[in-house]
Amino acid sequence: MAEAPATSETTGVPAKHEAAGFPPFKTETFPSQLFWLAITFGFLFTVLWRAAGPKINAAITNRRSTINGAIAEAGKAKADAEAAQAGYEAALAGARARGNALAEQTRQTLNAEIAKAKADADTRAAQAMAAAEARIAGTRESAKAHVKTAARDAAIAIVERLTGDKVSAEDATAALGN
Repeated sequence: MAEAPATSETTGVPAKHEAAGFPPFKTETFPSQLFWLAITFGFLFTVLWRAAGPKINAAITNRRSTINGAIAEAGKAKADAEAAQAGYEAALAGARARGNALAEQTRQTLNAEIAKAKADADTRAAQAMAAAEARIAGTRESAKAHVKTAARDAAIAIVERLTGDKVSAEDATAALGN
């Protein structure tokens, strides 16, 4: 036979144990928690106020002076850049004026040279036309003389062939009317 498990004769409630839970929420420890909170806060405040505070303040002051210096330097650079731009624009305007004056002078010089060349060409053309007209007039007079001579010789030959009479050159010229 098997033995039965041992049982206690008391069926009462187990002995009183402390309630389990999160220690900061236990109301019995509030006074000691507040005490250590005050001491820790005071210690940290003193450390930050005496040690970290001046370092933070120095870093902020240093950074502020660096930023102010950079802003002042940027303002100076901006003023220098504006002055340089004004100088550049003045130099550019001067260069444009000189360029325009030089272009106008060159244009006037070229126009004068063109007018002179045109006048010279017109004079040469007029001289060439006068010489050509003189040659044409000479050629025309020579041609007229040749035509008169040919007409006289033809008239003499025609009269001689038709009538058989010999006509003199003076008579033939007088008969032609010239």
